[in-house]
Amino acid sequence: MIVEVTVAVAAALAGAFSFARRRRAQTYRILGDKMSLIRGTPALELGLKVRDGAHLEKGLAAFENFLPARVFAALKAEALDLMRPERGFVPIQRKGGTVAYETLIAASPAIVSFYHSPALMQFVSRLAGVEVRPTPIHDQSSLSVLFYTARGDHIGWHYDHNFYRGRHFTLLLSIANEGRAADGLSHAMLTARLGGQEAQIATPPNTLIVFEGARVRHKVTPIDDGERRVMLSMTYCADPRSHWWQGAPRRIKDTAFYGVRALWT
Repeated sequence: MIVEVTVAVAAALAGAFSFARRRRAQTYRILGDKMSLIRGTPALELGLKVRDGAHLEKGLAAFENFLPARVFAALKAEALDLMRPERGFVPIQRKGGTVAYETLIAASPAIVSFYHSPALMQFVSRLAGVEVRPTPIHDQSSLSVLFYTARGDHIGWHYDHNFYRGRHFTLLLSIANEGRAADGLSHAMLTARLGGQEAQIATPPNTLIVFEGARVRHKVTPIDDGERRVMLSMTYCADPRSHWWQGAPRRIKDTAFYGVRALWT
């Protein structure tokens, strides 16, 4: 009897796993078609320039008033119009909301077009000194929107682990930052260890932060009541291919942000 029950449970689990994989494969086919349409639209006019000799000093660079007002307004409107983000909580380490790449493909074409903009990739490539490309569509953190909107939302000290063969870079574009701290900003402050010292980096709206997350340890301090900080997060990689042993921990990590569906990405 025990053997029969065990076999039945194993068969049910195998069937559920196979069904979930087929559903996810169908989802990615639909998203791939939408991506083709987005890539086919005219590229955004960003007017980005990297001055000669500019580089990621100590692994990080910050740019205020990064985008033309018209472009930034379009991205902000899409980001703030998103459905309720998925709330994640990892004790001590992280508390906040996230909207995943696949949701953005379906709901935010301007944001996705911005991420895939040749001008932005050229900007990051010149800054990093290596040609970069977007990370894959199945990586939910390739492109996401991060919401710090409830008291205590934060993320603790961490590295952005590299799950790919090439060097991996993180971009954060501040969409909204409102509160009762200095200059009307929130108390949620990006803090990074640079050159052996802690540095706090202000992120007023339309500020872009570029850093090599696997080499720069960083955190975001907790936000207060009634404050809001919304960030567009993007990742690029010199070689976005990955080994099987890199993909497995990426999926496990993503479950903290996007739930168990990340296991089938």
